[in-house]
Amino acid sequence: MDARLRVELGENSYDIAIVNGQLARIGSELSQLNLGKKILIISNPEIFGHYGETVVGSLLEGGFDVCSHLIPAGEEYKNLASIQQVYDTALENRIERSSTFLALGGGVIGDMTGFAAATWLRGINFVQVPTSLLAMVDASVGGKTGVNHPQGKNLIGAFYQPKFVMIDPTVLKTLPVREFRAGMAEVIKYGVIWDQELFKELETAESIDSYDSIKSDLLDLILERSCQAKADVVSQDERESGIRAILNYGHTLGHAVESLTHYKQFVHGEGVAIGMALAGAIAMKMSLWTNEEVQRQDALIKKAGLPIECPSHLEVKDILRTLQNDKKVRAGKVRFILPTKIGEVLITDQVSSELIQDVLAPVTL
Repeated sequence: MDARLRVELGENSYDIAIVNGQLARIGSELSQLNLGKKILIISNPEIFGHYGETVVGSLLEGGFDVCSHLIPAGEEYKNLASIQQVYDTALENRIERSSTFLALGGGVIGDMTGFAAATWLRGINFVQVPTSLLAMVDASVGGKTGVNHPQGKNLIGAFYQPKFVMIDPTVLKTLPVREFRAGMAEVIKYGVIWDQELFKELETAESIDSYDSIKSDLLDLILERSCQAKADVVSQDERESGIRAILNYGHTLGHAVESLTHYKQFVHGEGVAIGMALAGAIAMKMSLWTNEEVQRQDALIKKAGLPIECPSHLEVKDILRTLQNDKKVRAGKVRFILPTKIGEVLITDQVSSELIQDVLAPVTL
């Protein structure tokens, strides 16, 4: 596969290149973008061990000066302390305003690299080379960057678009199965909120729960349709003043679950999966969609090897309290994205605490 999509954002527009087995093209791609000569690669030790040599070699061939900074893997390192260390490395290597930060890794690395790029010298170039399915279909596109606060996920951040996104699906062969499944949560999300044909393709597929079992043509379709959906929504609403909020489907309660379990029990996609199941149940209780549609969604989530139930040890009152810290709260009201049918959702702040408690109670008592 060799596809190129465009995120249309005026002067902030950029390309997403989906290129099978062509990670070594990154140097030649970036040499065409009129970037400065210095590139700081930000990655984690495992990913850099797999792909650092290829990326560094390609960038050197492209005429760039290259340095690197590694952050330990894990959501618990997505904080301001890690960003400070990136700044220290940038200072040591004399990273200038014309220089570039390149994210080589999953969503955590991409979010942190983008935030560091947005804030170093008031903004420098930023390139995404995602290596997880979740990052490929979601986190690398759209310019949401940031880190976590102890009281909530992604409360500290900025909208800051990359200059370029390169996706090589073959790097997924080294992705742990759990992380592949986490990425499928975001793919299912696109099916529910935007693309019912994608949802149906996932329903009829033999397997969607691992890189080794999914058919290559389906994986290509997943990447292209998911990135196109994200690009379409972001192009209409770059800074989430309207329709872009639908991309948070499953994230409201999902973030609460992640936060209350200190980002250690679940990876992000698992939180989103639980959040989608709970949001679907809320939508059914509000008569927005049918029990059949709830069952279709939940069956697809389980088909991807993902959880649908909130952990039994979490207390309803703690979940409700954590929801109030969500960055999507407006005038003290939590905004939910709820499905009205497969492929369509609405945004509402009319979900009562009693209704949330009613949905949570069966699995939290």
